[in-house]
Amino acid sequence: MPKWLLAVNRSAGRRSRDPSEIRDLVIGLGVDCEVVAPDTATAMATMLVEAAYGGVTHFALAGGDGTMNLAANALLTLDLDTPWTVAILPIGTGCDLLRTFGLPQDVEGAARHLLTDETYRIDVATLKGDWGTRYFVNVAQAGVGAAAAETAPGISRRLGAARYPLAFAARLPGFPRANIRLTTERRTIESEALAVILANAQFFAGGWNVAPKATLVDGVLDIQIINAKKTQAAALVPKLIKGTHLRDKAVRRISASEFTLETDPTWPIEADGDLVGNTSMSGRVVPAAIDLKI
Repeated sequence: MPKWLLAVNRSAGRRSRDPSEIRDLVIGLGVDCEVVAPDTATAMATMLVEAAYGGVTHFALAGGDGTMNLAANALLTLDLDTPWTVAILPIGTGCDLLRTFGLPQDVEGAARHLLTDETYRIDVATLKGDWGTRYFVNVAQAGVGAAAAETAPGISRRLGAARYPLAFAARLPGFPRANIRLTTERRTIESEALAVILANAQFFAGGWNVAPKATLVDGVLDIQIINAKKTQAAALVPKLIKGTHLRDKAVRRISASEFTLETDPTWPIEADGDLVGNTSMSGRVVPAAIDLKI
């Protein structure tokens, strides 16, 4: 059985979790682990890098999709030929990556999987803009959904996954539709749009089934252009939550391994729930980049 580095994100979830509580639970299950709980995201990234250079290959992250994003951006930039194994112990508000695999949404249930051998080698993707390069694992987007992700952190953490739909409702009325130009390895699409979704996995926003046909092992992103008018967006949201929106005429879906996106006017961009910058941007899939513990 491997030894895990269990990194607790103190800022994840509706409330701060006592790292010793998580440590006692995981060790009580018989998992061999060292537990760390850095005070800040920067300190956690530094700790992950130092651990990787020190030979650690198994990382258990107590957090959510943002914590997974932090780990990917710390580890995948290293010049090390190492197949890292990463597990998520869900204490975040989203933890949507786990939903794609039907994994437990509680810490104890997920921690029990650390005692098994199964892993799933998954793709990740990169985004590039004048703000730099960012990896994402779950879902990224540009447009009104990214604007909602920008607003959501200002809403009380106690509301949990409800923060995103509340932020979406707040930003939608004043958000500008844009003329977009999306170029992939196969085609160029020019359209009016309200959002462009770039899905590596299936769920985001605390259980919205935004990309029911996405898979993390096919080497492509599930890209959706949402060209609904703002007056139609509210009716589209229930379909997005259930995963039935792909039949809607306001949604155009394609698959691509690389892309560029230009918008007029400029739109914000989010990746795995974190605001990263503004359009324009390019991106590509990095196949088989991480072993995800399942």
